[in-house]
Amino acid sequence: MPGTLYLCATPIGNLQDMTPRAVDTLRTVDVIAAEDTRNSIKLLNHFDIHTPMTSYHEYNKVEKAKQLVGQLLAGQNIALITDAGTPAISDPGEVLVRMCQESHVHVTSLPGPAACITALTLSGLSTRRFCFEGFLPAEKRERREILEELTAESRTMILYEAPHHLAKTLEELYGALGDRKITLCRELTKKFETVMPTTLEKAVAYYQNEEPRGEYVLVVEGRSREEKRREAIASWEAMTIEEHMAYYEQQGMDHKSAMKQTAKDRGVGKREIYAYLHGTAADMGVK
Repeated sequence: MPGTLYLCATPIGNLQDMTPRAVDTLRTVDVIAAEDTRNSIKLLNHFDIHTPMTSYHEYNKVEKAKQLVGQLLAGQNIALITDAGTPAISDPGEVLVRMCQESHVHVTSLPGPAACITALTLSGLSTRRFCFEGFLPAEKRERREILEELTAESRTMILYEAPHHLAKTLEELYGALGDRKITLCRELTKKFETVMPTTLEKAVAYYQNEEPRGEYVLVVEGRSREEKRREAIASWEAMTIEEHMAYYEQQGMDHKSAMKQTAKDRGVGKREIYAYLHGTAADMGVK
């Protein structure tokens, strides 16, 4: 009978955040797969855990996952841990989870700390709708494409960034998004935890003179509906009414529906669009 893969969240800073269930699981599984065994041994020693470890990281995630799945199919129970936080979040654990599902190996998660959610709750920004972007890609073209996509994002955005890339990333976000609210979080749950609500413009200026220290979570305000509405109106106003109607009709709308939507976009009544199209709108202010 196959074993179980346990996704064990570990503290993102404060060791007191380790759950008793996670400690018990790490003690009783056959193997612990760790992102960095040199880092994880400190955690295991602190909780007097002596389970054998093996490395599972970005550079061996495919081949090692195959090996781990083989051990699970042979009946071993394995715990997966990352350096800090929840496995599979900006972490190669997602590859192992997918392979386990494909091989019908049971996977369960032991919930615990996650830097992205911790930062979001501290940010002071909207938590009702949010998206997690993780680290922006290093490849220039892909990075530009992602930033372009984020310009239209109305949900609160959560990103990770290393200190030596922070200043550049803030500049790129400011260039792409304009001046938005942002909360920068670092050293979360630790003694010198810092939560800095500001704006992108001010953050760019601040880190021109200050050296970033520690890993950062950036929580960025999404694009407001009002901003999207103003831009939509501006784009419609650049069209003639005929062009506006044709835009919807080319998407399969019938003439009546296109007229109704065009009127809604332009903030006028359907009768005014009808009057314009039939040449009787000279005094109705429609153009």
